[in-house]
Amino acid sequence: MDLIFLAELSVNGALTGLLYSLFAIGLVLVYKSSSVPNLAQGGLTMLGAYVVLAFSIQLGLPLWLAIPIAVVLMFFVGLGIERVALRRLAGRPIVMILMMTLGLDIFIRGSTLAVWGGTSRPMGLGISYDPFFLGPLLLSRVNMVGAAVSIALFIAFLFFFRSRLGIRLRAISDDYTASWSVGISVERGVGLSWALACVVAVATGVIWGEIQGVDQSLSLLLLKGLTVAVLGGLDSIIGAIVAGILLGVIENVGSAYLDPLVGGGSRELLVAIVLIVTVMVRPHGLFGRHDIERV
Repeated sequence: MDLIFLAELSVNGALTGLLYSLFAIGLVLVYKSSSVPNLAQGGLTMLGAYVVLAFSIQLGLPLWLAIPIAVVLMFFVGLGIERVALRRLAGRPIVMILMMTLGLDIFIRGSTLAVWGGTSRPMGLGISYDPFFLGPLLLSRVNMVGAAVSIALFIAFLFFFRSRLGIRLRAISDDYTASWSVGISVERGVGLSWALACVVAVATGVIWGEIQGVDQSLSLLLLKGLTVAVLGGLDSIIGAIVAGILLGVIENVGSAYLDPLVGGGSRELLVAIVLIVTVMVRPHGLFGRHDIERV
């Protein structure tokens, strides 16, 4: 295979992988405060995109105003999810909370389709679809913009988790009881993590809505986002960045080789293989913390 073409596949795959990482950061945020994977992030991403379109198309607001309004609204949606659905499960087995997040995902997707229908709608950010040439490499402008947004949010959250509030969230994830004993409000901490995950969902929905349109397929990003989070380590933001880039390159380059042999559809196969191998070989991920419990 031509080296220039291989480099082009790798760079575009890395850009796409950063968009997967943007989704995965919503999973990491919740896990860092509650040690529970957020299976509702797919539905929240879909909802965030539709809320932006509701303010933009139905109310006639410009996107530069509709997006921050949607961010604020979704922030309170995240707080509401913790207050109404998850706080009642405090102290219950983790599997119960996990099933609740799955139920939330199904409920959000069903409600969104009932309100806005299943017709795909363009986001309309106005990003040019003309190719960007980096020397001999042909790159996607939309993916470049999305990757820039992803990196900006990653940096912001890295600084956030080094702040006093971020350290409190990490303490909550380590030990609920100890956090309560030193005066940390566990409920508020978990609620804040869900609120931030909803903010990330808006950013993810806007970028992916521009790439593939706003419809129920946005919720299907959960598989790739979960793969990135597991590969990088469910409690590691840096891991989400590295794992996203790695998965994007594997998916893009691997499918270029395999699709001609199997007739297409190898992208999902490669993602599934990465997820299964990671769980079998390194279940705590590349950068995740490996806790050993003694019994």
